[in-house]
Amino acid sequence: MSGVSVVSVTYAAERRTGGLLALVPGTGGLLTVAALGIALLLFLIIKARLQPFVALLAVSIAVGLGAGLSVTELFGTVQKSGAVSLVEAGMGGTLGHIAVIVGLGTMLGSVLEVSGGAQALSGRLLALFGARREPLAMGVTGVVFGIPVFFDVGIFVLAPIVYAAARRSGKSILLYALPLLAGLSMTHAFLPPHPGPVAAAGLLHVDLGRVILMGAAAGLPAVLAAWAYAAWIGRRLFLPVPGEMAAAAEEAKRAATAQRGPAPGKPVALGTLLAVIGTPLLLILLATFSSVAFAPSAGRSVVEFFGHPFVALTIALLLAYWLLGLRRGWSRASLEAVSTASLKPVGNILLVVGAGGVFGAVLKGSGVARALADAFAGAGLPVIVLAWLIAVALRVAQGSATVAIVTTAGIVSPLLSGGGHSQSQLALVVVAVSAGSVFASHVNDGGFWMVSTYFGIPERETLASWTVLESVLSVTGFAVAAALSAVVP
Repeated sequence: MSGVSVVSVTYAAERRTGGLLALVPGTGGLLTVAALGIALLLFLIIKARLQPFVALLAVSIAVGLGAGLSVTELFGTVQKSGAVSLVEAGMGGTLGHIAVIVGLGTMLGSVLEVSGGAQALSGRLLALFGARREPLAMGVTGVVFGIPVFFDVGIFVLAPIVYAAARRSGKSILLYALPLLAGLSMTHAFLPPHPGPVAAAGLLHVDLGRVILMGAAAGLPAVLAAWAYAAWIGRRLFLPVPGEMAAAAEEAKRAATAQRGPAPGKPVALGTLLAVIGTPLLLILLATFSSVAFAPSAGRSVVEFFGHPFVALTIALLLAYWLLGLRRGWSRASLEAVSTASLKPVGNILLVVGAGGVFGAVLKGSGVARALADAFAGAGLPVIVLAWLIAVALRVAQGSATVAIVTTAGIVSPLLSGGGHSQSQLALVVVAVSAGSVFASHVNDGGFWMVSTYFGIPERETLASWTVLESVLSVTGFAVAAALSAVVP
């Protein structure tokens, strides 16, 4: 073969489809396809304002065709032959794991929200910590309530409590809003059943129990660092409570509660709330511990059955139906209405995650992922560092944490295959990806505008407070995960 010049497109591999040979790019061509694909994704989302699901799907098809995949490999044939296409495998394989968890978790959070659980939790914590430590109480409320509830729902439900605490004290609203936001953001990014960590765990084939353990191990120090920054900036930047937003939030909350379920009756007991929130986490962690500590047996099988995320979340949801609903006078029709209404906003999330699975499947099936893995391996950086850097770049460029997570997971997945990584090490990579996905929330992120609007923070001050807070959360969480990866077997 000496004397044959190296060109960017070679017959590096042959792919037969219907008796035809497809021209497959070599490593250089595959890397070019990957770079152009990511650039196209950013262009479609940022400039063309295309919906992320459509953008991911379009880029997946473009990358597959550019890398030499045939139409049959991408979509299959009209006459089903039993072979599953890459689009079907990516979408179905990803959503088959994630959709059930996200759906059950969303319904659980909605019942907690409408039942008055947030107000009961925050009220007990405010009384427990006292007036001097109200900011810390708001932060703890964000962490606990943020486990089953989406970030934006947490803001919607808890904002009036922030307004009341800040108005009582006469201090800057940042002292109370930022700790709450840090808790909500950390749980949303680092812990199941939220879509981001669940999606990354599914794409990288990691046990959710390990993700919970490693997410908490990295997330709690991260949220402490974020709270420290919140205390610092809150004392230096005074912002009053926005009177019109406080009144509007109270009215919107009353209207939403009236539409979605009965008004809360007597306050929910703190022990009841913690039981409902903690049940699925405890069952999943017990199953993970059992799989490591005990030999296969009937008892271990029972523990692992109840600790499967599908079963654990179903049990928690039924428990919430009984303790927070039926036992407090809700009708079955009200429970059904609240549960059904809660599922409407998750359609977009699931489609974006599924399209991210398609993107990952196309990257693997076309050889692009392997080329990226070889290129990144040559960079000499640990996988966990690369995972965080890629997620940070995608997050800052296009704003969506979900898009950053699913795209990054598809890119780094080949770096982990055959590397002998333990489940704990893989879980720490998931944490790194999740940490990168919250870095530097700014004007292209919907969360930025939600925080600015709900708490009456001007754009410049939002950049100085919220954007930096998210960066502290991201960097600290990644630093802890990277340190743990050096010692965790």
